[in-house]
Formats: sequence, C-alpha cells, structure tokens
Amino acid sequence: MHNLTPAAAAGSSARPAREATGAAPGPDPTPVGDRLVVGRQLRHHRRRAGRTLADVAAAAGISPSALSLIETGKREARLGVLVALAGSLGVGLTDLLTAAAPTRRASLEIELERAQTLAAAQGRRVPSVRRLGRLPLDALEALVGLHRSLAEVDAARSATPEEARRANAELRRRMREQDNYFPDIEAAAAGLLRSTGYTAGPVTRAMVDTMAAHLGFALVHTADLPESTRTVTDLHGRRVYLPQPGVGQNDSRSLALQALGHIVLGHEPPVDYADFLGQRVEVNCFAAALLVPEQAAVAALHRAKAAKDIAIEDLRDAYAVSYEMAAHRFTNLATRHLDLPVHFMRVSSSGIVLKAYENDGVRFPSDATGAVEGRRVCRYWTARAVFNQPDLSSAYQQYTDTGSGTYWCTAVVDQTASGTFSVSVGVPFASVKWMRGRETPHRSASLCPDPDCCSRPPADLVERWGSAARPSARVQSHLLAAMPLGVFPGVDETDVMRFLESHTAPAAHAAPTATP
Repeated sequence: MHNLTPAAAAGSSARPAREATGAAPGPDPTPVGDRLVVGRQLRHHRRRAGRTLADVAAAAGISPSALSLIETGKREARLGVLVALAGSLGVGLTDLLTAAAPTRRASLEIELERAQTLAAAQGRRVPSVRRLGRLPLDALEALVGLHRSLAEVDAARSATPEEARRANAELRRRMREQDNYFPDIEAAAAGLLRSTGYTAGPVTRAMVDTMAAHLGFALVHTADLPESTRTVTDLHGRRVYLPQPGVGQNDSRSLALQALGHIVLGHEPPVDYADFLGQRVEVNCFAAALLVPEQAAVAALHRAKAAKDIAIEDLRDAYAVSYEMAAHRFTNLATRHLDLPVHFMRVSSSGIVLKAYENDGVRFPSDATGAVEGRRVCRYWTARAVFNQPDLSSAYQQYTDTGSGTYWCTAVVDQTASGTFSVSVGVPFASVKWMRGRETPHRSASLCPDPDCCSRPPADLVERWGSAARPSARVQSHLLAAMPLGVFPGVDETDVMRFLESHTAPAAHAAPTATP
C-alpha cells in the first residue's frame, strides 16, 4: 500500500514519494543517477569534446578501464568521481545527471540493455547483443521493437485467471499482516473530513459534493456512462461522472468517494492486475473511512464492547451505509482498536466466495496458489446457512465447529440486481463474549475440505441417482479466458474517451485523461 505524503493527504494528485533512508557517515558512497543514462551522457560529452578515455580518466584520478565501465553502465559512478569527470569535460554536474538520454541512439541502447537484462532474469532464451555501439541504427530499432513486442505478449499471458488468483492471495496476505488497517489512508480521510467541516453523524451527499469541490472536482450524474465502467473521472475537466440515482446505484456517495480516492491517494494508471487490485482495495478503504469516520466509530465500538453488545447493524444504521460497508469497516477497525481477530466473507447464493479476509485463523477454501475467490464454501458455514432461513431480512448468527476451531458468525443476505449474496463477519469462540447475538441456539459442524462433509453426495442419493443425473453445467468462461487486457481490466477505453468527448465543450478539448 502506498505511503501518503502530506500533499497527497491534502488532495494532491502527485504520486506519493518514497521516504529517504539514512546513510552512514564518512565519504559519500552513494551511486548517483541512473548508471546507464549517466554512462551515455559521459560518452556523449567526451566524444563531443574529442577526448580519449585515457586523458579524461587521468584528470579524474581513475583508470581508463574504470571509466569505460562507467560509460557502458557496468559500474555505478560515485558523486566525487562524477564531479571530477564533469570538471574535466568542462560541463556541469547536472549535464551528466539529466534523466533524458543525450541522443536517440543512446536512448535505444539503454532500452535494449534493460530489456536484455530483464529477459535474462526471466529465463528467456533470447541471445543478447553485447557491442551495441557497432549496431546500425535500424538494427537497434528492430531489436528494441522485438523486445517491446515480447513484453506485450508476456503482459497478456500474465493477465490470466491464475495470475489474478495469485494477486488476490498476495493482497490478502499483506492485509492480514497489517490487520486490514491502513493508517495512511485513515489519516488522509480524517484530514479531508476536517478540512470540509465534518462534525458528526452520517456523511451526507451534500458533504460529498463539498469534499469534491475542496479537491477541485465537480460531481456530475449522467445516464449514459459506458457499460464497462462504474464511474469516469475527467482529470482535464476536473469532473467525476456518476450513474443517475436509481440507475444501478441508489446511493452514489461511495462511488464518488472511491473515484476521489484515486486522486487523494496519488494513484497512477495501474501497471498490472495486482496494482489494479491493490488500488481498488485502497479506494474502497478510503471511501469507508470517510463514510464511517474512524474516531467516532472507534468510540462507539469501545462503548459497545464495554457493554458486550457489538453489532454490525449499529454501524450500518448510525452512518446510513450498506451492511457490507459496515462489515468492511468493522474488519478495518476491530483488530487494531478492539483487539478482536475477525474474518469477513461475501458469498454468492451458490456458495462461491467473492471476497474474503481473515486474521483469526479460520481456514477458507483455497486452491494451490492460496487464492480463495471462486472457491465454494462449506454449506454448513454461516455464510451459506443464512440462505436457508425463512426471514432473509434479518441477521442470522451461528456457531460452527471447523478443523481450525469454533467460530461465531453473523450474516445478512444482500439481494441485488446482479444476484443474491451473503455478507458475514466472524470471530473465534474466545472473542464471542463481546458480540450481540452470542446467545444464538444455532450450531453446526464442518469437516471441509473432507469431501464427505458436503461436496460428495450422500450414499443413498448416489445409489438412486448416480447413473441417472445428467446436469448441464453453467460454463464460467472467465475461468478459461485470459483476464481482460488494458490499463483498466475489462474497461472499453474507446467508449470511455467517446463518452468524455460527448460531455466536453469543443473549446475545452485539450487531450483529456480519463480514469475509469
């Protein structure tokens, strides 16, 4: 997760800077600049001055072979050496440290060297060209183009369902390590709330408009958003386009705040699916931290814990958010502030896990990559047992004995236009004394992943129907195909840009940038 700079916390669109690390005292040992670019700059200025390796090296107090290694990018130059070399060549130090290569050829040589190094590291059996200076320019361009094409193919192949599952598993591991708590995001949200005059209670739609205006954006509702998008942000015109209320979304506060989250958190277009997924989690947490502010929510949760009466419904009702957002928010805050380990799941009515998080030791169904999404949860867990209740409008609590311990869970059914899902939050038995609904009489036991638990049909059913049942499976084509390609997976960027074109006055056309 990104570390937010003060500028980002205040709404800057700049990408967060890395924190500086301390250096040991004594002579400056720090390599300066990009070694390939610095090397090409040195060679360019030396040759332009008509100087040899030997005399420039002698003036700088190093050997000709050492200078040759620096020029070819095989050795990193120290600051003191660079100062001496710049003085010998009669140029400024900044001339050697400029980020841009001095010539088109130098730029191509640098790109090819980097591509060849990466190819070797990845085990590609592509021979490397050593003496790049002897290559004709057209051959150099052809080799660079070839490596670019190989990189595009690799990117396409990596965007597979397996890669997506690995990205989900890695993200869940990182979230577990930090107890699903993001202090920089909490601080950014708290700063925006203070700067826009929030005091208490639910964050209204009018206050969301105020937040957007504070960040220099206007919120615009429209009925013609591209089908592949939830929102579209016009960074040039400083507008966030949202669906009309009632067209797929009754409450656009969360969507608006997620879109603004990309701005506040300094997100740039994702470089791969893992980056895309991480950004999605970050903006979800940012929106939740605004709609259910940390300070007030934690105070309420502490009061509820003291009364042994913690309930997700109370967060939902106090801040006028969905049950799922309240459940997410509880998992953000429970471990860090209440010392409660928890797990969270969103599960389809057929038992497929869509979202999951845990730091309480519960064992979710998973594949060989460690991924949980797409697996089927045990039918005896609360997340599925809730669908069997006669009243789907109220919360259902249950104790479940599993191979990793006994867990108490509370779940609610969420009926949406795209299907019926359950949202559940659970804690280990040792923590249930703090939760409302702990007196539930509902008990269950799960032996999963043992197939005799619930995935293998009972023997009597197999005897009667084993040779007669011929179901036609609903093919889940997304499990067979590659992940949608593009900077924003699944988004039709042509539709997005045509949409912006249709919503932008002709006089304002100036290469706008869109963020779906």
